[in-house]
Amino acid sequence: MHKSSFRLVAAAAAIALAVTGCSSGSDSANKDTKFEIFTWWSSGGEAAGLQGMIDVYTAQNPNTEFINAAVAGGAGVNAKAVLTSRLEANDPPDSFQAHAGMELDGYVKTGKLEDLTSLYASEGWDKVFPADLIKTLTVDGKIYSVPVNIHRANVLWWNPATATKAGITAAPATLDEFFADLEKFKKAGVTGLALAGKGDWAIAHLLDWMLLASMGADKFEGLYKGTTSWTGPEVAAGIKNFQKALSYGNKGAGNLDWPDAGKLVTSGKAGFFIMGDWASAQWQSDGLKLGTDYTFAAAPGTVGTYQWLSDSFTLPVGAQHRDGAIAWLKVCGSLEGQDAFNPKKGSIAVRTDSDLTKYDDYLKSAAADWSKDRLVGSTVHGVNGNNALMAAYNAAVGKYFSGGAKDNAGLATGLAAAYEAGKA
Repeated sequence: MHKSSFRLVAAAAAIALAVTGCSSGSDSANKDTKFEIFTWWSSGGEAAGLQGMIDVYTAQNPNTEFINAAVAGGAGVNAKAVLTSRLEANDPPDSFQAHAGMELDGYVKTGKLEDLTSLYASEGWDKVFPADLIKTLTVDGKIYSVPVNIHRANVLWWNPATATKAGITAAPATLDEFFADLEKFKKAGVTGLALAGKGDWAIAHLLDWMLLASMGADKFEGLYKGTTSWTGPEVAAGIKNFQKALSYGNKGAGNLDWPDAGKLVTSGKAGFFIMGDWASAQWQSDGLKLGTDYTFAAAPGTVGTYQWLSDSFTLPVGAQHRDGAIAWLKVCGSLEGQDAFNPKKGSIAVRTDSDLTKYDDYLKSAAADWSKDRLVGSTVHGVNGNNALMAAYNAAVGKYFSGGAKDNAGLATGLAAAYEAGKA
């Protein structure tokens, strides 16, 4: 579904696009008086970014009532449970959020999504979206969603003042340096690593990075190709490093969601935080300043590697307000929509003609890395596996964490079972 040669270039190899699908035609006027969108963006930078696109949509469609049916929590885990119930009851929202990559497969194979290939042709997205990203949205030659952004998962965040207090003057580039810095924080009386254990996904996100950092991109990608064993020595070494990292975490992590864990870092109570770049948008929405209250680097062990994910929007089969949905998808793929959304969401645009003067220093840096780094997909955010794999992966990590992070072999076995669940 993705390749390491994935590059953000306007001259990406052309994809032959069929002219079938989305049969009402992209030129159809929006005659719908209502439109319902379904996401898990309900607060902070996520909500601010979404509102940016909503403002563009309502300006273009003043006679359409916009219904925002967001379900908060769990990086989409809660929302997906509600969405599954609605799809099974043949009561789909008019458009719903889904990650690019394998997450889409389940919806496509069960016949829940319309083909959007003709919309790509009429809107010219085949010329301004990276060709390999389009491939992650394509099943059997048909394109099934419109991506709105690119996020980076493997980011290290810290508070410069707290690091100075601990004698840390530069970001750790390797795992050895990372663990040495955790010891420095400990000696300075600061919790080394902020953990969010409320729900399973944020701890699973940490493991996803640690496996990549421990075994390298080729072996990591081999986990999802069947060429690296989940119960082999590479994963065992990664879990051992994960176990060590958890030992530097905050007490009571099981009661904290990721924004709460992030506040430990920005307030000087914890040293490092491994989280996607949506954290920056959250902190800016809280009034904090990049470079002063917090700063960033590629997560240790993954310098030169960009672990990516992408949010996209779909057209469900049976959408009640189909014209309204198509109008929304046009906004999602437009230059105006993406540049209204991403600077607030804390992500970079999919479009290669995005105006980077509207983006902050972190996002400019991310865009530069995106264009040159080795690209590897995020497991916890839908690139490497479908919803069944992600649910089982998160559950295996959650069991390990809640059990005191003692059963390394059991975690490896659980991860292997999660991979098999995704193939079923």
